[in-house]
Amino acid sequence: MTSLQIRSLLSPPNLQEANHNAVFFLNSRFQLFDDLEGLEDVVSEAKRRDDELKANLAISCASVDALVTETREAAQTHTKTAQSLSLQRHSLADELSYLFQQLTSAMSDGDGESTLLEDIETLHRNLKELESVKGYVQIIEHALQRSEAAREQIRSSSTTTPLSTASVTEYQSLQEFVSKVSAACANVGDGAGNQRLNLVSFLENIRDKCWADIKGSLSTALLAAAERLRWPMQVDYVAAPLEDRNNFERTFNDLLKLQTIGEKLRPPNAKERSEKDGLYPLQALIQPISLRFKYHFEGTRQTNRPDKPEWYFTHVLNLMHEHRPFMDTVIQPLLSSTEYRGIAAWREFTLLLFPLLSRKLKRSMPSLLPRPPLLAHTIYQTLIFDAAVSEEGFGLRGTSAGSGQASDKDDKWDGVSDIILGKEEWFVAWMDGEKQFAENQYHEIIGAIDAWHIAENEEGEDFGGTRDLKSTSSARRLKALIEQITDRYSPLPHFAHRTRFLITVQIPILENYYGRILSSLDAFETLSSAFVRAVPGALAVSLGRDEGTVKVDTRRLTDGVEGVQRLCKAWLSARYIEAAMEGWGEELFFLELWTEINHRASLRSQALAASALPDPRAVGSATPQETVFEELIAQYQKLVHRAEDMIVQQVCGEVEGGLKAHFAATTSPNPNRKVVDDDIALSQTLLGPISLLSTHLTYLRTTLPRTVMTALYRRTSVRLAEHILQRQILYRGHISGREGKSIHAECELWVETCHAGLGGALSGGRNRVQAPWLKLLQAGRLVGLEDELWEKVGHVTFGTQSQEEWEDLMLEATGASEISREEVRRILKSRDDLQQ
Repeated sequence: MTSLQIRSLLSPPNLQEANHNAVFFLNSRFQLFDDLEGLEDVVSEAKRRDDELKANLAISCASVDALVTETREAAQTHTKTAQSLSLQRHSLADELSYLFQQLTSAMSDGDGESTLLEDIETLHRNLKELESVKGYVQIIEHALQRSEAAREQIRSSSTTTPLSTASVTEYQSLQEFVSKVSAACANVGDGAGNQRLNLVSFLENIRDKCWADIKGSLSTALLAAAERLRWPMQVDYVAAPLEDRNNFERTFNDLLKLQTIGEKLRPPNAKERSEKDGLYPLQALIQPISLRFKYHFEGTRQTNRPDKPEWYFTHVLNLMHEHRPFMDTVIQPLLSSTEYRGIAAWREFTLLLFPLLSRKLKRSMPSLLPRPPLLAHTIYQTLIFDAAVSEEGFGLRGTSAGSGQASDKDDKWDGVSDIILGKEEWFVAWMDGEKQFAENQYHEIIGAIDAWHIAENEEGEDFGGTRDLKSTSSARRLKALIEQITDRYSPLPHFAHRTRFLITVQIPILENYYGRILSSLDAFETLSSAFVRAVPGALAVSLGRDEGTVKVDTRRLTDGVEGVQRLCKAWLSARYIEAAMEGWGEELFFLELWTEINHRASLRSQALAASALPDPRAVGSATPQETVFEELIAQYQKLVHRAEDMIVQQVCGEVEGGLKAHFAATTSPNPNRKVVDDDIALSQTLLGPISLLSTHLTYLRTTLPRTVMTALYRRTSVRLAEHILQRQILYRGHISGREGKSIHAECELWVETCHAGLGGALSGGRNRVQAPWLKLLQAGRLVGLEDELWEKVGHVTFGTQSQEEWEDLMLEATGASEISREEVRRILKSRDDLQQ
């Protein structure tokens, strides 16, 4: 804080200004006599404000006093510090003066001038430096002269005689000179070594530039000859004039000879191989193609569109097709007579086309990364291009990039897609975009209005021999989505990329769908009265749009055919995806992927992090026996079995609930009976459960596959038959003869109902339909026996006849022998007219 601010704070108040403000306030506030009514309030407010300001003034005064004291102390401290620094400055000035005097020459007259000896030493040092610079300049001048002489030599010799080693003698001189300088600099270890190393680098650049100019001079001659053949258009070599063909072949061979000479003269490891390196003549022929590519796909023309990468890929494919006959019939024979006979002309030409795409892709990536759809489309087109090139027979064997060995490993080509996929940042961006797209598609499938509608089986679709397997719309669309994702990443050349795509994009969708069906079954089980798990409040059922999140009648959602329908939707959805995964797991693509995961440690570590994949450590180095979807298939199988158990529980629970009224009515006198025969009357209470069972069986028959329907029918019938047997016969009490006939008719009615509801869905006819009911049928027929047969059964059952004789009698009397002799005795004892 400055002194002016402190002085301003310490200055007394201006009374005149305060009085003026008070008068102005009163005049403006109380202009009329009536305004004086609020005077007391204003005075009170003014007093309160005055007290408040006095309190603030006291605080401010205390703060100002403290601030002044602190400022004075700080000023004193700074004053002492300044005095100390001043003393140090004077002390340093004296010491500097003393040191300067010590450094001044003893022969100096005291005016600060250097001595003659010191001047001579300085000039001598400067002379040595100038001599060194002169040597450097002379070396550079000599190298430049040799370089220019080498260019002139190649220009003069290329127009008169075929190229030979004698045509590059000047370049050889330059090469030898650079080698000598480099060796001399390597043997020097003084302080100037860094400058000499820079000199060597400069000379090497001159040498390389000279060779590039020599190569460019011959390339210009070859391009001039090629243009007369209409290159880079499709060449009709046979129709070209003989002179033009001879000129082309001569310039082509000159470049090949230059490359041979260069491989002998130039250091073999001068630099790493570039993607643009290859046979010199083919490099020259690529130049006009490259210019056209830039004109169409890197400029401002309409052909340069980021959303149409297929255009420049197709352009390159067309170039490969158009010039292949020329490469095979013209260029290949030219190579066969040289040291490069092992080079395949078309493969080498194709290899040199790839840098065009590489340059284009690298320049396009900054604009593609923020736009995932365009990035995915570009990568997809890149993979299609790689597949098309591979189908054409391209490989690295027979090219300058190959090792020269005839092995399949050396023939492997990473593809143009490796430019993008080989860079982790770009690959992750693409995979994130694909994952987001797949998740959006999944949510769109699940959120569709018809997501859980049952769809008919498509023609020709077969899952493990089950042709009558229906599915829900969501399951069918999910299968199509997974297959679409597989199609998008199956062309990836590296198994590491495929594994990451499988774990990151594909597996989570199958897990989410599994969780959706599981939550649906949990909600159904909670809401359904058949499972005796009533929970207060309302839960939303997942299967079906009508459940939603609004308040619904849970009994309507879970009872009757509508409830079984929801369980069938869950079963069909889970079984359809399970069958689809079984088919996918047997496909060659996933078999190869899972084998590689088990055999590579890096891929196994990724698989171990995914709980939905089988444990790859279980198989070691052996061939895996399970598929990549084995774990998910097991989870979906549990869903299928659970849905089947719930269907059986739901059907049986509803029928058994409907039978309660019937059992109560039949154990007491009931006038509401429907007469079937003259002597048999059925209770009206039986019609409800009978109709309900028939409806359920009809729906299950038309919805589920026959084998599944057969298993569910058997389980349901066995449980219902046992329930009816226990309640209607074994634990009923005494049964009259008329009641026995009625029970017999009811048992036969159950079988007839099942036979009608199944509608011939079970092979084997009526016998297979009544097989689960045989025990109940036998008991019903027993209690409905009359006259002599009734007496005979009672006599044999309670008599001493053998077991075989008793069983034969049971087959004769009831047509079955499912109940033990002891249970038959118990059933017979329930009849009032039993005579033992």
